[in-house]
Amino acid sequence: MGITDEERTLARGLAGDLRKIVRAAAVVVDEDSPAEELIGKITGHLGVEFRQVVLVAQEFPPWEHGCVHRGVEAYLAERGGRAEWFGATGANRTNEELTGILSAARRHGGFELGAVDMATVATGPESAEEVIQFGLVATTAPDGSPAIVAVRGPIAQHGPSAVSRVEVLAADRDTAGAIRDRIDHLARVHDVLRGQVLAFGSSEYRGNELLTFLPRPDLSAEQVVLPAGVLPAIEDHIVGIAEHADRLRRAGQHLKRGLLLHGPPGTGKTHTVRYLMSRLSGSTVIILTGAAMRFIGKAAELARRLQPSILAVEDVDLVAEDRTMPGGGGALLFSLLDAMDGIGADADVTFVLTTNRPEALEAALRDRPGRVDLAVEIPRPDAEGRRKLIELYARGVELRADLEPVVAATDGVTASFIKELLRRAVLHEVRAGADGDRVRVGDKALTTAFRDMQDSRNSLTRSLLGS
Repeated sequence: MGITDEERTLARGLAGDLRKIVRAAAVVVDEDSPAEELIGKITGHLGVEFRQVVLVAQEFPPWEHGCVHRGVEAYLAERGGRAEWFGATGANRTNEELTGILSAARRHGGFELGAVDMATVATGPESAEEVIQFGLVATTAPDGSPAIVAVRGPIAQHGPSAVSRVEVLAADRDTAGAIRDRIDHLARVHDVLRGQVLAFGSSEYRGNELLTFLPRPDLSAEQVVLPAGVLPAIEDHIVGIAEHADRLRRAGQHLKRGLLLHGPPGTGKTHTVRYLMSRLSGSTVIILTGAAMRFIGKAAELARRLQPSILAVEDVDLVAEDRTMPGGGGALLFSLLDAMDGIGADADVTFVLTTNRPEALEAALRDRPGRVDLAVEIPRPDAEGRRKLIELYARGVELRADLEPVVAATDGVTASFIKELLRRAVLHEVRAGADGDRVRVGDKALTTAFRDMQDSRNSLTRSLLGS
């Protein structure tokens, strides 16, 4: 059955009216949707349509997220007023870029206005702060233009590839860039890493999986037993330059220096490094050892930025073995050489390297000026040194023993051996029922401990202790 022209005209009119109703309904739904509330909060503050919003971002290493948080907080304080943070809810928001989140919210409502995500980051070996893990805040640029700052913390599951990120939304790129640059500057001013003792890799102290804070050692010169003249020579080269850095710079002299401590295991190389950390209490210290050697490039960047600083690389022969030897000359050797060369001569940075095998070191590291300019042997202690070490490690007990036989019998041992000897002697007295506030250690305890360590069953222990 056909329709008349009049009926066709009426149908077209009705269809047009229905389309208008559907469009109007969609607009009302969008305006009332939670996703549009998120978009509206941003565009309403910026005063532009969504497609006109410009985003400028900067990424930071994951261990600098505490610095980023402090930089943003300092920026908001400069702008005045009460900062009101807000967040977004939705699946995979931690993995999505901010522009992706907002676009998805715009298209199909995948994300909505929500609460701010918080996290805890270390600011020292025994301190931590609550920081923004994911959140946005409305603020203004230095020229008063409206802007939105977003902070996204590193995702632990991403491992070394994780980043801390600051994103600035504004109506134009210059405004967003100015805010980003100011936050970067303030993050450096309020750097939580400056002046700390840092180690790449995990530890028992507060920290993340990549960079941890360690307590700064507290050692006096009397607690470092070395041959006469050795410690003063080290101090003169390392501490002396640090104390006169400004005058040396003005005189056109370089500050970067390299110290190589070598000698048998257990003689006190690491102990000497710990003394330098204590002596230069205002310097940032970055420690690399073992598997953490792969972070040498990042460590050098930190040392340059946080100067005055010490970059300590323990057992450097593990990565800096001579290229002519089988297995020598690996990629980490060239990373180390590049790191040492990449820091300017006027930078107040000290490279402290330790090794048990100086003869195995790459010649380009050992012999080239500007990399290592002082090599010091830390030998096994002589008789006077062994006496001082016994007294040092017995400072917490009452030592009532004739030390001459022990000093004579321990010829050729290391500081580590003597430290263990004193511990075993104290344990012997405790097991024998020693009473009083201070344990008394006599001849019998020392002799028994020494004989036990000399027993054939303890040959591996003696080897591990450098004896």
